[in-house]
Parts: sequence; structure tokens; C-alpha cells
Amino acid sequence: MQYKANSPEDYINQLPKDRQLVMGNLREIIKEKIPKGFQETISYGMIGYVVPHSRYPDGYHCSPELPLPFMNIASQKNFVAVYHMGVYAKKELLDWFTNEYPKHCKRKLDMGKSCIRFKYMDDVPYKLIGELASKMTVDEWIGMYESNLKKK
Repeated sequence: MQYKANSPEDYINQLPKDRQLVMGNLREIIKEKIPKGFQETISYGMIGYVVPHSRYPDGYHCSPELPLPFMNIASQKNFVAVYHMGVYAKKELLDWFTNEYPKHCKRKLDMGKSCIRFKYMDDVPYKLIGELASKMTVDEWIGMYESNLKKK
């Protein structure tokens, strides 16, 4: 689902009440823990955390007019999602996350390549998501992005 939002606050205000709480909590922990240099915005119809053009003028290679995406949170039809490009690009980070997840949640991990899905609003591991958000700096993300881009 995509919401027509002009700001993260606008996005959250359009959600059903139960999702507003979850998305608000996710947003707060990410803002608290994400390293300096990432910018919060609306990106791809979701709340996004990106490397702004002021820091990485080339932007995203698929659409250079867009800033380099790093992390997003979204309320989808049947779940809340956290998208994190670091777990997609860095195997060690993926391994860390999949090993830590059972320590924080009672349900099985539901995950795609960069998408972590939460179908149950009472089992969102905010502390773990905050820790995940803190694990990669802007410089590390740009370096990893560029090294993976040049391999192709």
C-alpha cells in the first residue's frame, strides 16, 4: 500500500490507529539510533531514511534524481515492513540479524531479501530494529553500495 503523504507525520496520521502506534514507535527508535548523515523523508511512498544528494550527489543509480535509499518503514495491507538495504548487501549483517531475531520475538522471522515483515503488531522488536538501524554509517553504506554497483 502506498499513502499519498508529504511528510512522515502525514504518513502516520493516515494509518489506522493500531498501525499509527507501531509505525510511530518504529520511526522514533530509528531516528534515535540511525547514524548521523541519513535523512528522513518520504521515499517510494513510505517513510524512508536516505543518503541525501548533498552527501552523495550521484543519487540512486536507477533514478539519479532520487537520493540513495538505505532504510524504509511501511504499513502494508497485511503487515508492517522494515526494509533495510544493509541486510541485503552485507551477509554478516544479515547473519547477525537472523541470529538475534529469536531472542526478541516469539514468532518465526518473516523476511525477504531486504524486507522484514511483522504481521502481529504485538511482536515488533523495536530495540532490535533500533540496533539494526545503528549498524551501518553513511560512509559504510556508500562504500558498500559503490562496490556492489561496480561488480555488475
